[in-house]
Amino acid sequence: MYKNVLVPLDGSAIAECALDELRKMAQEGWGCVGSVTLLYVVEVPAHWVAEGANVLDVVQFELGRGQDYLGKMEETLAAENVTVTSVILEGRAAETIVQYAKDNEMDLIVIASHGYSGLKKWVFGSVALRVLHDSNVPVLLVRPKQPGT
Repeated sequence: MYKNVLVPLDGSAIAECALDELRKMAQEGWGCVGSVTLLYVVEVPAHWVAEGANVLDVVQFELGRGQDYLGKMEETLAAENVTVTSVILEGRAAETIVQYAKDNEMDLIVIASHGYSGLKKWVFGSVALRVLHDSNVPVLLVRPKQPGT
């Protein structure tokens, strides 16, 4: 049984594929899910600071956006009888996810991969792959369905 499941979300439909997998896990009973924590990480790109952007305004905007988004996700899951909480943190996404999972004794991280490959993966990196590589907590990596599948 996975008593504490962490699901990092970034506001994208791709990231929400992790919720679909979580629902399957609960319905099929192969990994009875206890409580779910939705994690939204606010990350301010370094080049914004270098370009003189008002970082405090950006962070405040992103925090508000994250609260609204997670509130909607929480309502949806609560309506499906899932025990859910939400957390918003500032930091580098992969590092923050891994550290939160460790500090809060998560049993499983369910995260979607954006499916980048080649040069795009090299340029943008992959939060999901870094989490998979760095975490001591088991990670279920969900690949989004391709259109038409």
